[in-house]
Amino acid sequence: MPTNPYRFRLFASSLLIVFLGTLSTAHARRASKDSGSSITVVIDAGHGGHDRGGIPGQRVSEKEMTLDVAQRLKKALAASGYRVVMTRDSDVFVPLGTRVAIANSYANAIFVSIHFNSAKRSGAGGIETYFYNRESLPLASAIHYFVAGGAPSSNRNVRRRGYFVLRKATVPAVLVECGFLTNPTEAALAQTDSYRQKLAEEIAAGVRGRNSVASALTTTRVATSESIPLQPYIDQTKVSKSKSRRSKGSHKKSTRRKKSSSKPGGSEAKTSSKNQEG
Repeated sequence: MPTNPYRFRLFASSLLIVFLGTLSTAHARRASKDSGSSITVVIDAGHGGHDRGGIPGQRVSEKEMTLDVAQRLKKALAASGYRVVMTRDSDVFVPLGTRVAIANSYANAIFVSIHFNSAKRSGAGGIETYFYNRESLPLASAIHYFVAGGAPSSNRNVRRRGYFVLRKATVPAVLVECGFLTNPTEAALAQTDSYRQKLAEEIAAGVRGRNSVASALTTTRVATSESIPLQPYIDQTKVSKSKSRRSKGSHKKSTRRKKSSSKPGGSEAKTSSKNQEG
């Protein structure tokens, strides 16, 4: 029986559409459900032990909030097939150098440090994500895209800064500031189980989607089913020496602080916010 050329072309076109659709769906699923079987995620819960985090007089303890989110993140990533290592899994103090050494000991790893912000001005609020090395920008972009997009807080952007744990890491490394504990609204949210769970899930989504961040050569600023936009960032690496000495990257200061200090040593957060917020 002779074949109708029109029907044949229509049939062939339909097959092509289905094939391309299948490829697109597979790519999107791979991006959103990366099994991570060959990746080690080193989760760093900021502060701990005698280092409470935050600023003097702060009511909500940062070290407790960061540990809780980190533990929830560990479960979320483990469920997706990732190997997860914690720099601390209890209320203990871990020096900055040790945290970085743990991350650097794994050849195929990424480092995610979890923090909450603080400032003297109670109105200061929002989500920030920090990175230092260029290879860490896709990871920072993906995590910030999901965390800032899923939070009711303002978007304070991705920022490049030479904090110790970022500058010394030899693997892709980011530091996420999940909101201001000195902001009454954000502090109230952070104290709820549901919001800390949401933060963990959004960070996990960023880790899974890190390989789907659009190339820096594109101008895409809107996510599609196949990509996450590369986030623009604020470069804060060129700060004055006086501010740099007071920043959270000052490893020498962290080791010299006495245990009785109101802002103990090893602190990876907060002074930068005071510089920004005044």
